[in-house]
Amino acid sequence: MRWTINEIETFLSVMDTGSISETATRAGLSKSVISKRISDLEAALGVALFTRHAGRISATNAASALAERIRPAYSELVAATEWVAEDDPGLHGRLRISAPMSFGIRHVGRIAAKFSSMHPNLEVIIEYDDAMVDLARSGFDAAVRVGAMPDSTLVVRKLCEDPRVIVASPGYLEQHGPIDSPDQLRDHAAIGYQNKRLGEIWQFDKPVDPPAPSRVMTNNGEAMRDMVLEGLGIALLPMFIVYDDLKNERLLQVLPELTPEPLPVQAVWPPIKHMPPKLRLFIDHLALSFGQRAPWQ
Repeated sequence: MRWTINEIETFLSVMDTGSISETATRAGLSKSVISKRISDLEAALGVALFTRHAGRISATNAASALAERIRPAYSELVAATEWVAEDDPGLHGRLRISAPMSFGIRHVGRIAAKFSSMHPNLEVIIEYDDAMVDLARSGFDAAVRVGAMPDSTLVVRKLCEDPRVIVASPGYLEQHGPIDSPDQLRDHAAIGYQNKRLGEIWQFDKPVDPPAPSRVMTNNGEAMRDMVLEGLGIALLPMFIVYDDLKNERLLQVLPELTPEPLPVQAVWPPIKHMPPKLRLFIDHLALSFGQRAPWQ
């Protein structure tokens, strides 16, 4: 039984993307090359890894089991080879980072661009998604995450904290009246965030009845801000999203005496025995760039 590391890498990429075409695009290769690598691996193993039908492929049970067992070993192999090359003054290979949409576009992209310009031989890929992706399964080296981390095996390095504030538009407050007491919150509608229940978001240093759910909901903080600007309700949002609007009085802070827990901004990555130089230096670059203080404060 003979197989190559290229075939294993291609197999894992197809498992991640679910597509021969997408894998070919990411690798800069033709679809025929990707298909041949998969076919050669199937021939070497003597099992079918994918079923093909009408131009689509689906992973077999054998492929799922193989990917689960081989992915940690492949990650260690990549990390070990990069660790050996640590004395090389230039970084090489690929660095794939996940970041939440709004925070990533506003801050992580600029920081990553600077890092990329410092290391011209390193391929840097940043993907924005507010959903909490499985880093190892999705092939990411690390992620920047905003908010409390659930119990996890990931390694965590705190970068800074971001306060949260209750905001409303001047027009909304003019129409519905000022909010002078936490007891009045229940009489107002809050823009919903699809990734969390309203009660999970509206928590403070003392018991407070949350507002009622608004008729509008979205899965992105900046979209929530836009709805607040339109006067569709109030919202509890991170400062990095509403800082400029508060400064220019397009939004007003409501009940500033209420202090919700600030959101930790963190770098996270899967535990590996030998941390590749590209990952270690990127995490250090993030920490230095944020310097324990949010750049919008």
